[in-house]
Amino acid sequence: MTDLRKHAADIHEQFSDSLNLTVDEIEDRLETLVSEYRVPIDEAHRSIVSSYLDEADMDRDDLSGGSTEAATVADVDAPEEWLDLTVKIVDLWEPGADSIAQVGLLGDETGTIKFTKWAKSDLPELEESAVYRLGSVVTDEYQGRFSVKLNSSTTVEELDTDIEVGDDSTEVEGALVDIQSGSGLIKRCPEEDCTRVLQNGRCSEHGEVDGEFDLRIKGVLDDGVEIHETIFNQESTEELTGITLDEAQQMAMDALDTEVVVEEMREAVLGRYYRVSGPTLGRYVLANDIERLGAPTDAESVLIKARSL
Repeated sequence: MTDLRKHAADIHEQFSDSLNLTVDEIEDRLETLVSEYRVPIDEAHRSIVSSYLDEADMDRDDLSGGSTEAATVADVDAPEEWLDLTVKIVDLWEPGADSIAQVGLLGDETGTIKFTKWAKSDLPELEESAVYRLGSVVTDEYQGRFSVKLNSSTTVEELDTDIEVGDDSTEVEGALVDIQSGSGLIKRCPEEDCTRVLQNGRCSEHGEVDGEFDLRIKGVLDDGVEIHETIFNQESTEELTGITLDEAQQMAMDALDTEVVVEEMREAVLGRYYRVSGPTLGRYVLANDIERLGAPTDAESVLIKARSL
């Protein structure tokens, strides 16, 4: 089965009870987006799912996950994936909205991750320190932090066992040699439960929206042996650069160009040495703690390397 066919089959399974669709017609729509419009397959998948949700007058949380596979917490490195997890409830805290029944931290041998259980899911209450097999959870991402959501399609089975939860945090240090595309002053989708970064004012799921400003840096640390891709969210970006979100917005407004913010950030941080610690999310280290180690002995050579990447 081709990759397109597999995506089409998954979408068909999700909507087979609600819409009169065939796998062939879904595959044709995917083919058009991917081949003619050069849309990445995952984004094309989300776009078609969104259109079918509108057609069926359904909420995203009403969807089943299609085919799912057993995974670990360390496998969560992209949004909108449906997985089966066997995990221990590490911590619970007070939900911040009526729409949320429970929120907290769950984990397995590979690390921990935040979870949200929606109130309308009508799932059983999860107990701290208990172990569960969770079927069809959906992954999410916000400011570089991945999480999982439990909705009406999720299944919950309590297990009579224990899990020794692993520590997924890591520490890296080196010269900050590059700031990647998608950094600086960005806009995110304001729709509830959606925090995707907008591209040309469009959300891949919700179309054209009035985005909400945010700051982030997708940086590259070089320790002399290997490079470490690192995400700095708004809080850590402000700490790293000394530029606040309000200041960044004013800079962009004065220059009529958001690129001025990235350039200012490059001037402030490129070529300097840092120690960063935080969880590993896919190929990225999320910078929860930052320590500046001083200026490099040869800043120009580091910056030449940065420009060559």
